[in-house]
Amino acid sequence: MSARERTSTMRALAYRKGQLQFLKDEPVPELQPGQALLKIRQAGLCNTDMELVRGYMGFSGILGHEFVAEVVQGSPEWVGKRVVGEINVACGTCDMCRRDIPSQCRHRTTVGIDRHPGAFADYLALDERRLHVVPDTISDDAAVFVEPLAAALHVLEATHILPGDRVVLVGAGKLGLLISQVLVSTGANLTVVSRREKTQQLLQHWGIPFVALEDLPLAQADVVIESTGTPEGFVGAMNLLRPRGTMIMKSTFVGLTPADLTKAVIDEIRLVGSRCGPFDSAIRLLANGRIDTQSLIDARYPFARALKAFEQAQKPSMLKVILDF
Repeated sequence: MSARERTSTMRALAYRKGQLQFLKDEPVPELQPGQALLKIRQAGLCNTDMELVRGYMGFSGILGHEFVAEVVQGSPEWVGKRVVGEINVACGTCDMCRRDIPSQCRHRTTVGIDRHPGAFADYLALDERRLHVVPDTISDDAAVFVEPLAAALHVLEATHILPGDRVVLVGAGKLGLLISQVLVSTGANLTVVSRREKTQQLLQHWGIPFVALEDLPLAQADVVIESTGTPEGFVGAMNLLRPRGTMIMKSTFVGLTPADLTKAVIDEIRLVGSRCGPFDSAIRLLANGRIDTQSLIDARYPFARALKAFEQAQKPSMLKVILDF
């Protein structure tokens, strides 16, 4: 870290004591063994960030988990590299880690979500084992989508989708639009539920069929991916599944979901939770130009206007809002 960059305080967007705050004198993180100090270049606002300030996870701290950064301090092989980082910081020793499932580590913390400072700050300290180098062929605008694209790819890890399967994606928001692009490659008979003109135009541009929820037949889909971010979306998605169909759940939100689990038992529905996914695969897709991320960016703000950016991102019609550092 150069003398010009060396500082003891930084800016940060934090949620503390029930209030979203833009701080100008937050201490720069001190490195622990095995960590690198990242200077954030760009970060993206996510629906999970919105849920955290509504009470999800009982969160308190610095928000943000979608980012691209430069390593300014750490091991020599990392310093100067442009990187993205996985959000699950695993212990490496528990039974889940030994089974190579660090996303379910018994002792994990989660960047910007659970007991780990997030990326809405000038600097972030992160375990070097969680870092991935970003190729020069990927812009910062695209790199900031690596984390949500990896989550979209996890749909294919969660269940085997066959060519010809009748697949319905409910929830054409930021994550849903990434999932829809990923699913096209499976050859499945994909339909996306969309009610907003903006997302319908994108889907039409990509050649992906879309309908209104009420226009879909009930109990016909082989696979339904629920990505609405609302309890009501889960209920509507369940009704689309045929007996012995599979529901892949991507939404996280505050509160409980009212659901007819008796129907799940009688119809022998398979419920599959899907969370984080493979960063290396997401980086390859972006490097190959296979995913359109630029069309998903609706607004960008300098980090100094992070509070305004957060306000804008909460509007129902908004897609991705970017913070530039």
